[in-house]
Amino acid sequence: MAAISTATPPTFNLSSPSRNPNPASLSSLKLASSNANPSFPHSKSLKLHRNSRFATAAAPSQSASSPAANPTNTFHGLCYVVGDNIDTDQIIPAEYLTLVPSNPDEYEKLGSYALIGLPSSYGERFVELGDTKTKYTIVIGGDNFGCGSSREHAPVALGAAGVAAVVAESYARIFFRNSVATGEIYPLESEGRLCDECTTGDVLTIELGVSKLINHTTGREYKLKPIGDAGPVIEAGGIFAYARKAGMIPSRDA
Repeated sequence: MAAISTATPPTFNLSSPSRNPNPASLSSLKLASSNANPSFPHSKSLKLHRNSRFATAAAPSQSASSPAANPTNTFHGLCYVVGDNIDTDQIIPAEYLTLVPSNPDEYEKLGSYALIGLPSSYGERFVELGDTKTKYTIVIGGDNFGCGSSREHAPVALGAAGVAAVVAESYARIFFRNSVATGEIYPLESEGRLCDECTTGDVLTIELGVSKLINHTTGREYKLKPIGDAGPVIEAGGIFAYARKAGMIPSRDA
C-alpha cells in the first residue's frame, strides 16, 4: 500500500453563499478515509461526462458570439429560469432517491427526473418526457436555491441531466457544499436577481475566468461572484478526486 504523504496540503477556502457569511474550508467538507465508497459516480467518468457535454453543447443560431475553446472555463447554451426557494424535493423528489448514482444506468435515469418536482406553473418541462438529458445547459435561480433536505442526489440529478452550472442569487449551504463535493455542477452566485433578467430559452455564455455571464438573447452582460477555491475541486471531479490529485489520500490505483 502506498504511504500517504505527510506534507501539509495548502489551505483552501471554498467560496460560500452570501447568505452564509462564514466561508467553508476544504477540511470542513470532511474528507473520508481512502477506503471510503462515495455514492456518486467514479470521479474520472464524471470529469469526462462534464467536459464532453460542455464541449459539444451546440451554439444556437441567435448566439452573438462563440464560446471559448476551453470548455472547462466557458459554458454556453440555453438557460432554464426558476424562482426563489427551489428546494431539493423539487429538484429530485424523494421517491427517486432509491436510484444509485454510482450505477451508470441509474445515473442516467436520475437525470431524467431532474426538476420534475416543480409546480405546474412552470410551463416548460426541464427534461422532455422520454429523454434523460435536458436541452438547458444553465439553470438560473433566485434566492435560497437548494433549500430543504441535505440529499446529495440534488446536484447529481442536475449534473446527470446535462447541467453545467446553476447561477442563483444565493444558495442553501448544504446544496452548495454538495455541488462542490460531488463535482457535478458549478454553483455560481450572481450579484443581482438574474431570474428577473433572464427568460427560459435565452442563450447564455458563462466565462468562469472573468466571472461574467453574457445573455446573447438580450445583449446584456452580468458580473458573477468568483467561484474561488471551489473551482479546482469541481474541475477535478469532486472532493475525493481532488484529494487524490493533491496527494491528500492515496489514488485508486495505489
